[in-house]
Amino acid sequence: MISRRDFLQASMAASAIVGASGFGQWGKLAAQQLLTQDQLLEFDTFGNVTLIHITDIHAQLKPIWFREPEINLGVGDNKGAVPHITGADFRRAYGIEDGSPSHYALTYNDFTSLARGYGRLGGIDRVATVVNAIRGDRPDAILLDGGDTWHGSYTCYHTQGQDVVNVMNMLKPDAMTFHWEFTLGSERVREHLSNLPYAALGQNIFDSEWDEPAEDFAPYKFFERGGAKVAVIGQAFPYMPIANPGWMFPEYSFGIRDERMQEMVNEVRGMGADVVVVLSHNGFDVDKAMASRVQGIDVILSGHTHDALPEPYLVNETIVVASGSNGKFVSRVDLDIRDGRMMGFKHKLIPIFADVITPDADVAAAIDAERAPFADQLNEVIGKTAEDTLLYRRGNFNGSWDDLICQALIDERDADISMSPGVRWGPSVLPGQEITREDLWNVTSMTYPNAYRTEMTGEFIHTIMEDVADNLFNEDPYYQQGGDMVRVGGMGYKIDITKPIGSRISEMTLLKTGELIDPAKTYVVAGWASVNEGTEGPAIWDVVENYIRRQGTVSVAPNTSVQVVGA
Repeated sequence: MISRRDFLQASMAASAIVGASGFGQWGKLAAQQLLTQDQLLEFDTFGNVTLIHITDIHAQLKPIWFREPEINLGVGDNKGAVPHITGADFRRAYGIEDGSPSHYALTYNDFTSLARGYGRLGGIDRVATVVNAIRGDRPDAILLDGGDTWHGSYTCYHTQGQDVVNVMNMLKPDAMTFHWEFTLGSERVREHLSNLPYAALGQNIFDSEWDEPAEDFAPYKFFERGGAKVAVIGQAFPYMPIANPGWMFPEYSFGIRDERMQEMVNEVRGMGADVVVVLSHNGFDVDKAMASRVQGIDVILSGHTHDALPEPYLVNETIVVASGSNGKFVSRVDLDIRDGRMMGFKHKLIPIFADVITPDADVAAAIDAERAPFADQLNEVIGKTAEDTLLYRRGNFNGSWDDLICQALIDERDADISMSPGVRWGPSVLPGQEITREDLWNVTSMTYPNAYRTEMTGEFIHTIMEDVADNLFNEDPYYQQGGDMVRVGGMGYKIDITKPIGSRISEMTLLKTGELIDPAKTYVVAGWASVNEGTEGPAIWDVVENYIRRQGTVSVAPNTSVQVVGA
């Protein structure tokens, strides 16, 4: 029941005329003429239940540039499997034409030229238009938010999430699950929950003291749709106290909790559920594993790892849907529910081309009102990118935004080596484009931003690198706790992703001298986003802003300091 044609129809037509290059003003005009809102929303209504999925918006209320990953490596059973294929391999796998809208939206090649042709993607006012159109076709569609929503921007930080909550409420979601939201602090999260007009779900969120389900979150919610009983079970990010500061939400514990998930599936089935949907923030590989271990799940709406796939992935009888990030896509999933089971499905990943989709006027006005008090700060120009520099983040290694942050830490904090977390959120900045304060905060905004300066032995640095590498490349997805490889400045290294923990990282080299890192020697290391309470140092956005202002025009050379083996 899956149709690539729905998503790629406009792409094929556009690529026949526009081609893979030659974009500019003519290209943008051609793209806008060939793509229409009606084409993007075209869908042959199917079955009797419709799900709408958005996830990992990271507080991006306005349209953005966002380059998809160049390197996304899978290991073990996931080597070479989606979502661990990129670029031309991805396009071949899904029949995507070079130069097409789908090429631009879903892969990284020729990003700058295609971006200038097709324009930005996303914008919650455009998302609202799409959601309203789907509801116009199927009024009782269920809108589900996969989390990482109240985090990731200047205004979200300064309003403690209120701007995003206010705007998202206008879309009238039916349920939501969580991850970065908890870094607002549990007290603030509870304030938002107390006024939330939709369900806050997390079957795996427990009271840490009593090891009982947390009262603030429901494990599931039922919906009567199309004559069917739909049970939606929430699965929050399972590794919160490991990946993020546990001291910010000490009363909660998490975990994957497969046994409880099975109990919840059995419970809702016993209560008459005809279809079971899991709204998940596990990450795609973890969701694939969960689908193979927990019986009775029909649909997993996957979040956290920011993957965007034009078709659901099938695990036995469970479909896993990946809807991208930053508001770039909305997934529509139609289900045929009969005789107490899912008989078929139809899916469409809808790209939110900002120049093609008409903004919802009310939501657009609300976004502008939320941003108005901060307009001067958001729009202040702090520098510019060189004509050869695209700033991006997303990929297992070497995001240029992170290389810039690492160099700023070394220069501004007088360090030998720097470290930047391998987080996957943060829009891109095109070559020759002004860098505003908003751009900088889009890649640094978090509630534990202190840029530390400390001393570490070479042995300890190696231990950190090995721990992060195991988190990313352990063959058991349940030991992969999210994010990409820590970004390192001032140091090169070799990584063999096929090796076990303790043996992956070698040839660590101090770049300024060319000498191998001495395990017994002490080095000055600067970094940020430490999960330790009481970390001292200036906020990372101040460090990087000072550096960019001193540079004026920022140029980031390709990073060749990481050698990857076994890919």
